[in-house]
Amino acid sequence: MHNFVPQIRCFVEKDREAVIALWQECELIRSWNDPDKDIDRKVAFQPEWFFIMTYGDSVIGTIMAGYDGHRGSVFYLAIAKKYQGHGLASRLMQHAADELKKAGCPKINLMVRSSNIEVCTFYDKIGYKQEDIVSYGKRLIKDD
Repeated sequence: MHNFVPQIRCFVEKDREAVIALWQECELIRSWNDPDKDIDRKVAFQPEWFFIMTYGDSVIGTIMAGYDGHRGSVFYLAIAKKYQGHGLASRLMQHAADELKKAGCPKINLMVRSSNIEVCTFYDKIGYKQEDIVSYGKRLIKDD
């Protein structure tokens, strides 16, 4: 890809439709998570850490980062299938990590479905390690 230099910037409202389409393409949307509500929640809390990767006028990647004062987290890492395999997911992860580190975040915790071997391999490759922990969750607000 000659002269292929995607840009990273913060989400703006006009990105919404393209972001949701990207998440659908990357199979990130689950029946229990309404993507519009997830975007609304992120825009309401730490919107400066909702990053969009663009190439020309197209949204080709996303990542949501967060920091609670103790640990950082990352969600909705996505790269359009057409652009996968060019290091863009690594670039988005590094961008999010750099921003979290600037805020004083000492560590990023990730949640990955154990059945998603491809994504687990990706995180291993970029220096994240599987830890001996169990993740628990409880839905507080149902997205109908």
